[in-house]
This record gives sequence, structure tokens and C-alpha cells, in this order.
Amino acid sequence: MKKQRVVILLAAVLAGLPPAVRSVDLKTSQRIDAEIEKNRAEIVKIRRFIHMNPELGNREFETARLISAKLEPLGFEVRTGVAKTGVVAVLRGSQPGPAVAVRADMDALPVQEATNLPFKSLNPGVMHACGHDVHSSVVLGTALVLNSLKDKLRGTVTFLFQPAEEGAPEGEEGGADLMVKEGALDNPSVGAVFGFHVWPENVGTVLVAAGNVTAASDTFTITVKGKSAHAARPHEGVDAVVIAAEIVTALQTVVSRASDPTDPAVLTIGTINGGARRNIIAERVVLEGTVRTLSAANRKKIPLLMESIVRNITGMYGADCQFEYKETLPSVFNNPELAAAMAPTLIKLLGKDKTLEWKPQMIAEDFAYLARKAPGFYFFLGVKSPAQATAAPLHSPNFNPDERSIPLGIRILSHLLLDALDGQSALASGGPGR
Repeated sequence: MKKQRVVILLAAVLAGLPPAVRSVDLKTSQRIDAEIEKNRAEIVKIRRFIHMNPELGNREFETARLISAKLEPLGFEVRTGVAKTGVVAVLRGSQPGPAVAVRADMDALPVQEATNLPFKSLNPGVMHACGHDVHSSVVLGTALVLNSLKDKLRGTVTFLFQPAEEGAPEGEEGGADLMVKEGALDNPSVGAVFGFHVWPENVGTVLVAAGNVTAASDTFTITVKGKSAHAARPHEGVDAVVIAAEIVTALQTVVSRASDPTDPAVLTIGTINGGARRNIIAERVVLEGTVRTLSAANRKKIPLLMESIVRNITGMYGADCQFEYKETLPSVFNNPELAAAMAPTLIKLLGKDKTLEWKPQMIAEDFAYLARKAPGFYFFLGVKSPAQATAAPLHSPNFNPDERSIPLGIRILSHLLLDALDGQSALASGGPGR
């Protein structure tokens, strides 16, 4: 019931009820805006450099070197080589207080860029098609702004520049999970962690949620083992293709008939491979796919149902099978109390009409590991030009975010982090913040 009350509170705040929260004062807000304007050209230049030189997961050597080179001379406590190529930069304010963190992912995708930008990728087959170049530049810009406001900083901010959000190379660890294991949120131990992602919504808007933001993402491999025979004498074999086809059809009932329709889930078979020749009964077929869930109950129940279906069908035909299921990413879950506390900051900056409700999507994001370690708040930043009717989606070779979102993202993060520190300070002292 507590979670339900907080979700209702967030909905009320988004609806425009007057929030009783602290906020960055006018003078500090003006200083933030001045610092953003001062650094705007440099940050955009850095974003374009990162875009031109994209690097895949666990190979973000130059990106990490650029970020650490910008922050070390300013007095940040910088650790490099965290989770392979990650950078952790700690900024300690002039006043004692709690600690918060903000994450940017740095890795690109194995996509051939199709834009005609003058700063398009110079690395064949590699592109920042998911906006991580924007994420890195926005968080770097936020670090520069808050560094100039150390006299107003009541506590500590840890800036996380994370490798391999899109997944580590085969056989390697990586991403947010490894960042947590290697202590990125420790020393200082943070009380809240923030993250964001670009989204093809109009510049000037953000999308927020209390509770589930993205789905848990799991993978499975099903191997059907039949018996080979000549296609003209099918009775002498056990056809793995026919069995696999029945499995594909039957697995669709897991979501459509065995799951609560009010608790979303997705089961997708993405690849089917098998057989040797057109005139030979296939002895072996391998199916691979993904399952996306929002609830712990579905995440536990669905693989059990799947395995039962697979084993019953293969057994009925006299075949053998191997069922492998791997939990990969948890659901990103916004701490409801933190989300409700931060919504007024967004409304003050952007207005009620630009602070939109995010409905959970079945995409996946490894920020989930950070939000398991500390209360998390993750939002989506609009990067579509309002002049465009539509924009290329994430992971598209034509993805091209509007750079006007960069200074806005810096402004949003600066306010969120300062308000979060003030809020925690007020809770600790029992009095109002700044």
C-alpha cells in the first residue's frame, strides 16, 4: 500500500497539485544557467568528437581518456579502469552532507551510420545510434557546472561514466553490474543514483515514472534433438523442424493464456536454425529468444511454463531437448519516494505540460543494477526537433538527436542533484534545505 500511495502522490504532483519541496534558489539557478552557457560550445564539441569516434563496449579507451583528462585537472577524485574502461569521478562540496551519483553510459553500437552529419562516425560499422554520446556529454557538462558551484554543494556527487551498457563482448563481464561489484557507488556510499536516456520525444520534454521503467530481460536457447532420415522416408526419422514449429506455436500461449493480462510480458523467438539439406529430415534445430517481464512473479513463472511445454512436446514425438534459460537484466525500478520528490523539480524547470508520464516499456537497461544498490531515479529526455513530424528511433543508422537537448539535460541534472542533496540534508537535520 505504501508504494501505491507514493505512485498516487507522483500522479498528483504531475497533475499540478502544489508540492511542498525545496528547490534551487533563484540566484543558484542563474549561476547554473550562466555556467551552462559558458561551457555550451565546448560540451557540444566534445559530443561531436565522441560521436565521430565511437567505441564498442569494454573498448571505450579514448572516450574514457577524454573524460578523465577534463576532470582530473579540476580536482575531481578520478578513478579509471573501473569495470574495464569506466571512469568514476567524485566531486566533494564545500559543505558536509550526503552523497548522490549520476550515470552516463559511453559505449556505441555495431551499426553503420547512414546520416550525412559533418561529424558522422569515422569508425566503419560502429555508431552512437543510442545517444550515449549525448549522455556522456550531458553528465560531463553537469560535472563542470557543479564544480563551479562547490560553495553551494552540500555533500558529494559521484559521476559514473560506464562502459558496456549495450552488453560486454562474449566471454567478458561488463556494464553497470561490474561497476557495482567494483565499488563505483561506495566511498562515498551514495543515498541515491540518477540516470537518463535520450528519447525521440520533442526537445523540452521529459518522461518520468514511479516504479517500473523498463522490463527485466532474459534469454533462452531451446535445442530440439530428433533423428535424421531421408525426406522421402520421414517415418524412419524424428523431424526436429516439425517439433520446433509446434514449440513456437505452443510457447505463444504462455503469455496469451497462462499470464495475467494486466501484468505485461513478452516472449519472442528471434532465431531458428537447423537442418542439413532440403531432402533430409532435420536431426537438430536450435531456437533462441528473449523474455521480457515487469513483475517478479512472471519472471519466476514463465521459464517453468516454457520448459514444461518444450519437454512435453519433444517427449510426445520421441525427441530429446535441451532447455537453457538465463536471467540477464533486472527491471529498472524508480524508487517511488525519490520519484515523487524529484517530480516537482522537473515541473518547475519545464512546466506540467512538458513533464510527461512514462508508461513502462519492455526495453531493457542495465541501470537496474545501480538502482538495486541505491534508490534510483531514471528519466527520458526528449531529443526530437519539434519541427520534425517523426524522428529516427533508437538503434537506427539514421538516429540524430537534436543538440539543443544537451544544455537542457545539463540544467535538469544540475537541479535534480542539488535538490536531492538538499532533500537528504534536510531529512538528516530535521530542518529545511538551502
